[in-house]
Amino acid sequence: MKLILLGAPGAGKGTQAKFICDKFGIPQISTGDMLRAAVKAGTPLGLEAKKIMDAGGLVRDDIIIGLVKERIQQADCANGFLFDGFPRTIPQADAMREAGVALDFVVEIDVPDSAIIERMSGRRVHPASGRTYHVKFNPPKVEGKDDDSGEDLVQRDDDQEETVKKRLAVYHEQTEVLVGYYSKIADSGAADAPKYVKVAGVGSVDAIRDAVFQALGA
Repeated sequence: MKLILLGAPGAGKGTQAKFICDKFGIPQISTGDMLRAAVKAGTPLGLEAKKIMDAGGLVRDDIIIGLVKERIQQADCANGFLFDGFPRTIPQADAMREAGVALDFVVEIDVPDSAIIERMSGRRVHPASGRTYHVKFNPPKVEGKDDDSGEDLVQRDDDQEETVKKRLAVYHEQTEVLVGYYSKIADSGAADAPKYVKVAGVGSVDAIRDAVFQALGA
């Protein structure tokens, strides 16, 4: 099972990725993890990427694609893989196709912006333990206080409404175009075209998981 998971930040991709990886026995591959591993291992691509990152630059697509090709040759990818947060742009998607990286499925977890804003901006965290709450969906017993310690809960910067809106704007501008890109390829009927499926990412986690598995024929 070789697939890409698409969806806006806060759509629940991380949760569903874990279910998929456990079900099919495949690794979840993120570009961040790959870069860190390659830098740590001191591979030629890793050293090149480190130079760019140390200078504060963005790692070039050709290096990313090279890392992807190296990564999917590893033994744990024998049954497939799940790409998380990659490709992010059309040039990356094009480069991946040109490199002959085959895919079975592209799965989009579709959640309206309003639901994501409510979901993320309502999160509260107890910094010492990492326990998380939600003002609406999972409120603490006492407003603003951790259930166990009674200490103050905080809203992370990433979860503030303005930050969430900015992240969604970036997603719509840069990454959402991949939805159209992969839909078009799937509709083309090309031999190497992955199947494109859209799953509504609202409702219970288990219901979304079951819908994803059904879409993947599992």
